[in-house]
Amino acid sequence: MPQLKQFFLALSFYTRLPGPKSQDYTKLPQTTVYLPLVGWLVGGITALSFYLADLLWPQVTAVILALIVGIFLTGAFHEDGFADVCDGFGGGWGKQRILEIMKDSYIGVYGVVGLLLLFLLKISLLDSLLATAVPWVLLAGHSISRLSPLLLMQRYDYARKCDSKAAVAVYKPKGQQLLVATLTALLPLALLPPVCVLAIIPVFAINWYVGRYFYRYIGGYTGDCLGASQQISETVFYLSVSALWIFI
Repeated sequence: MPQLKQFFLALSFYTRLPGPKSQDYTKLPQTTVYLPLVGWLVGGITALSFYLADLLWPQVTAVILALIVGIFLTGAFHEDGFADVCDGFGGGWGKQRILEIMKDSYIGVYGVVGLLLLFLLKISLLDSLLATAVPWVLLAGHSISRLSPLLLMQRYDYARKCDSKAAVAVYKPKGQQLLVATLTALLPLALLPPVCVLAIIPVFAINWYVGRYFYRYIGGYTGDCLGASQQISETVFYLSVSALWIFI
């Protein structure tokens, strides 16, 4: 399958952006390696939204509007996974119960509280940065955080058994694919001050811990776990860049 078709397939699945009408969704698992590139596009549009909004309104308002644009672009795809993980691991005891709760379409108290705190943390961190830096931080954050699901997929197995809807999550990236995805994910860091490269250390460390946590309780990952890892990594990146900014 041509690389361009794979990218458009990933784009049509992971975002609400229009793509070719005829798509071969049997090839969907392989397109996960394009997640960082999808992050470029989502992060770029989100960054542009912040830049334009900041010309008219206070920075905190521009940050909120940029987050809204990002959610609209992805259909809250990753945020939904994060909320399900909060509900599952917060209210479940044992593997089967955790998996049952995560599969439930309703959102519980843990999910609501988790999303609320997540958004408040993102808003406060991005608002604390220089307005001129926020677009580049958003671009890098969206790209780097989308590498985290790939790392979990490469290291662990899918936790659910006999789940026909899990096709997109059941794929182990090859070494060369993971290398290309890693370089793609890290490239936007070149637009930030050099010290910001250090932000990838806590991002990778937390993602490693999150993967171990999922493995300990459910024996691997689910699609919701992948979405949660993206959201956690994005927020940790903003935390890390905010902390490093005092040295710039």
